[in-house]
Amino acid sequence: MFWLVWRGDATVIQPVPYCGLPPLPGDILTRFNLDPRLVLVLALCCAVHVLWLRHRAPELHVQGYKFAFWGWAVTALALLSPICALSVSLFAARVGQHMLLVLVAAPLIALGWPRSVPAKRSWPIWASSALFFLALWYWHMPVPYQSTFGSVFLYWTMHVTLFGSSIILWREFLAHSPSHTAQVLAAGSITFVQMGLLGAVLALASRPMFPWHFVTTQAWGLTPLQDQQLGGAVMWVPGILLFLWTAIRSMSRLWESVDRVRVA
Repeated sequence: MFWLVWRGDATVIQPVPYCGLPPLPGDILTRFNLDPRLVLVLALCCAVHVLWLRHRAPELHVQGYKFAFWGWAVTALALLSPICALSVSLFAARVGQHMLLVLVAAPLIALGWPRSVPAKRSWPIWASSALFFLALWYWHMPVPYQSTFGSVFLYWTMHVTLFGSSIILWREFLAHSPSHTAQVLAAGSITFVQMGLLGAVLALASRPMFPWHFVTTQAWGLTPLQDQQLGGAVMWVPGILLFLWTAIRSMSRLWESVDRVRVA
């Protein structure tokens, strides 16, 4: 399916995005994404996660199941709720959708995906940080971002790479050995700095950079630049707070291990 979009001084034929046409404020609450294939995939992911916990980490019992359930529930909220449709109209909504996945769903899933034995090497920490950096910056650049509205394949490539790399990153940050605390603190600092830098670039820009939203924000009372600046702020602040919590948690685990050594 295609629709006509007015771009500058010409009418352009655009494919209908995966989440549908840009919604209006009056009908946003009816715009749930009920794609049966996506519902099935999310249900299977949650089921496989729970079965893995039962066979590989039975000692977690209820706690691990809770993390797994709520992680996939937040994932479903980000992808199935009207946020999906709103992200077609507003860049800020797309960024909000990504932050729900990256900063809420991913750490919950990572907490419910423990290691039986902590990794002995630190390179996975740096590799996962690099993967997340590449996915975050690439998909929030104007050309790749624009392409996700014209291709369902690219839309899901964006989500899989961004969400997948964030799960791996959070697993490294939350399930590392005390001996890797310094590396986790360094990688976490670099991660929230680069995320904050991208958010600052978007929030402090003097002109809008995403042509798709040049004609989709007015119905929501925002100019394209205001929408972009709001999206940058959504990316800028929450990431810093969550990675600060990660640093405090890592330091607490290090002190606990030191205390155990002293007692022994």
